[in-house]
Amino acid sequence: MGRKVTLATCSLNQWSLDFEGNLERILKSIEIAKTHGAKYRLGPELEICGYGCADHFYESDTLLHSFQVLRKLLESPVTQDIICDVGMPIMHHNVRYNCRVLFLNRKILLIRPKMLMANHGSYREVRWFSPWNQLRKMEEYFLPRMIQEVTGQDTVPFGDCVLSTKDTCIGTEICAELWNPRSPHIDMGLDGVEIFTNSSASHHELRKADQRVNLVRSATTKSGGIYLYANQRGCDGDRVYYDGCAMVAINGDLVAQGAQFSLNDVEVITATVDLEDVRSYRGELCQPVMESEHKPCHRVKVDFPLSTCDDFYLPTHQPIMWHFHTPEEEISLGPACWLWDYLRRSGQAGFLLPLSGGVDSSSTACLVHSMCVLLCQAVEDGNTQVLKDIRRVVGDDSYCPQQAKELCGRIFTTCYMASENSSEDTRNRAKELASQIGSSHMNINIDMAVKGILGIFSAVTGRWPQFHANGGSHRENLALQNVQARVRMVLAYLFAQLSLWASGRPGGLLVLGSANVDESLTGYFTKYDCSSADINPIGGISKTDLKGFLLYCAEQFQLSALRGILAAPPTAELEPLTDGQVSQTDEADMGMTYSELSVIGRLRKISKCGPFSMFCKLIHMWKDVLSPTEVAQKVKHFFWMYSVNRHKMTTVTPSYHAESYSPDDNRFDLRPFLYNTHWTWQFRCIDTQVSQMTANTTKQ
Repeated sequence: MGRKVTLATCSLNQWSLDFEGNLERILKSIEIAKTHGAKYRLGPELEICGYGCADHFYESDTLLHSFQVLRKLLESPVTQDIICDVGMPIMHHNVRYNCRVLFLNRKILLIRPKMLMANHGSYREVRWFSPWNQLRKMEEYFLPRMIQEVTGQDTVPFGDCVLSTKDTCIGTEICAELWNPRSPHIDMGLDGVEIFTNSSASHHELRKADQRVNLVRSATTKSGGIYLYANQRGCDGDRVYYDGCAMVAINGDLVAQGAQFSLNDVEVITATVDLEDVRSYRGELCQPVMESEHKPCHRVKVDFPLSTCDDFYLPTHQPIMWHFHTPEEEISLGPACWLWDYLRRSGQAGFLLPLSGGVDSSSTACLVHSMCVLLCQAVEDGNTQVLKDIRRVVGDDSYCPQQAKELCGRIFTTCYMASENSSEDTRNRAKELASQIGSSHMNINIDMAVKGILGIFSAVTGRWPQFHANGGSHRENLALQNVQARVRMVLAYLFAQLSLWASGRPGGLLVLGSANVDESLTGYFTKYDCSSADINPIGGISKTDLKGFLLYCAEQFQLSALRGILAAPPTAELEPLTDGQVSQTDEADMGMTYSELSVIGRLRKISKCGPFSMFCKLIHMWKDVLSPTEVAQKVKHFFWMYSVNRHKMTTVTPSYHAESYSPDDNRFDLRPFLYNTHWTWQFRCIDTQVSQMTANTTKQ
């Protein structure tokens, strides 16, 4: 009958500038799509070179190698008899564009440049690419000679155009265009385009997946149509993790869903849908568009059908319900997958973590354990690539992991770094957790190193600083805390580099950091202390979410040690104990609770609040627990801490990006690091407002 079409979309774990690996994964996805009978295959954004090339996009090499890969794709027998839609950068009239290239049987059908750029948050697309702003305009693109030799074409269509096959019409969107108020699919749908495609490099953030799903469903609910969504997966070389979620929808219903988190480098989902369902849906809803309001799409015709004449017995995919992960599951899965990508691609032999027995370092330890659980499950499911990578990491070509705990002992080292200010409780909590997850655990005493450093200082100055509890000044007290913290960083790197060597094993270890997003927000850590590491999987996660995650791990992985860790007050243990007990707590040092910090962080970044506007919002949000004067004190104290410590963000450990209020200066949160920390004008406005409110209350 010629009305049913089988379409394929995918999630690929591409790696920036890994042209050979990227090519292999693209070819594999096309091969799988054809195996399932698909006549059209959609891939993620900039899949040929990788999305995260950043300033490598400026280099002519990146453009050259992308075309070399495109030539390989055109020549491959795998790409025959299927429309392939791939992403790559292309320079047209000396302007660089983020493009989709659609080809069939060694012929390029069209090149569609991105029209609406992502340029907020973690994205800086207009730094490297220009948007194609010529609506409904098409030009001729002169192909490079290496491509002409394969296709026999001199030029191909380039611009805002759609593909018209013998049985339907396909229109392209690229990532951010779906999120834009003026999404191209609206006008394309009104012009009769029946299949919309979206190639994305959309990163994971906690509680974000439903937005993406709702946008795809909405795109086809309003005026019907079929929507294919492809996405990048994995860590392609930066702080973000691309979380897949490939999907197919028709007329507002999801009919195929890919995984959000997976260790599979290539995931292809296919769906068979009926074009007549789109036409029936639209026949009731759509009306002719006034000529003055409408610019028709330029159609590039191709003599190729997506359907077959004998599809009567071909079943179509039925609507499904999307399974959303809880935030705790997202934390367990996203950073774990990111850690694995980083480990296997870095060439190192495992991780080392300074494990203090507190919530933050314990969360990092649980993420490594979760990673090992995922790896063992992938091996059990027959993932040969994961097994190959595990064997390379552990240096044993015959190794096959049986249990997560046993694998953890191979690739994960934890160390408790005790000082005279450490308590037995934290030491025991760290030891118990290490035993339950299976890490190779060490107890290291740092007192000798600390006294050695202070001895050098004393020999030069003739002075020996004292803690505040022993009569020392605030400056002495802070310096003594920082010495301990920085010694731990030095020792962590020493043991990471040499602990495997000492036991006769090859390779080194990556040092893991464990400062949460709220501590980074206030700068509540020592610059270049043990929060300084190679990577930090929890640097974009709030303390509140981490506590929920540990509760989840206690149940999911049967880690009873976590309950004692959750019950203990957060502390740095850098000041002398009182009667053998911890007297220093994080929240007392910071002057606010972690839950308060989460609220403040979101107002600062997401709501774009300065001191005064934050105060104006918080006096209503916290009116039941704090007076306007107390709110003012909290706000002023936060902005003082934030500005005093902002310089630390320039050196913060690269962290998994999980929160939209991350203070990461290097990629996400572009603000000064030298402030007038008195905020004189701003704080005066707050004080004036407090005085007026107090006066009005007195009058009443």
